[in-house]
Amino acid sequence: MDTLSELVGEMRRLIHAANHKQILLRAFGGLAILAHSQKDPRFFQRDAPDLDFLIPKTDRQKLEPFFREMGYSPNKQFNLLNGMHRQIYYSDRSEDLHVDILVGDFEMCHKLPLDDRLGVDSITIPLAELLLSKAQVVQLNRKDALDIISLLFNNEVGEEGEDVIGLNRIAWLAAQDWGLYKTASINLGRVEELVAGDELNLTAQERDLIVRRVRKIQKGFDQMPKSFAWKLRDKVGTRIRWYTEVEEVAR
Repeated sequence: MDTLSELVGEMRRLIHAANHKQILLRAFGGLAILAHSQKDPRFFQRDAPDLDFLIPKTDRQKLEPFFREMGYSPNKQFNLLNGMHRQIYYSDRSEDLHVDILVGDFEMCHKLPLDDRLGVDSITIPLAELLLSKAQVVQLNRKDALDIISLLFNNEVGEEGEDVIGLNRIAWLAAQDWGLYKTASINLGRVEELVAGDELNLTAQERDLIVRRVRKIQKGFDQMPKSFAWKLRDKVGTRIRWYTEVEEVAR
């Protein structure tokens, strides 16, 4: 499966079929970014993104029979060891295509609880968590930064809704986890620096739009209620590691 349009079609096929089986299968990762960047996808840059999904814990036992029916084979060893939290399936039709599925919550450098949030959007995880799934990457690379820019360029920041990144949800999650707040704050600053430069060929209006939305999130961080424990952790700062180190999974 070589073309982006074929991958998008496969993503939608799987989600549609899962809905009929009463499985809440929702995309994250590159194709989810693309799904929410249709107004202007110029910042989305991928050769061949993977298919990344998240399901609620209650649907975990349905995964293997569903994907076998859809033409995929499980990574038996990986799924046996990790299946409570993560599963991998390979396409029987395309040797290069695999599906990576997180169960219940998004857990990488930081944890984003999603088990009860998968009905917000019909295709992807909610926009707030989709943005944070990129902003929580401690070793942010150019691709991740462009994903954040693509989301901010194509979607307003405000009260959660269609094409609106939920500011209250982002602030609430950051108020629960100082580490998530810290990493997201650092990365939003990096995004603002990238946008301020000349390499993206932005107009002044486009640059101002993205920066305004970045600063709206940063203002939300400033204004969010902070617990005593959060403030104590803030005093410790980065002297103690504030994130989980993520290891690459061998496919």
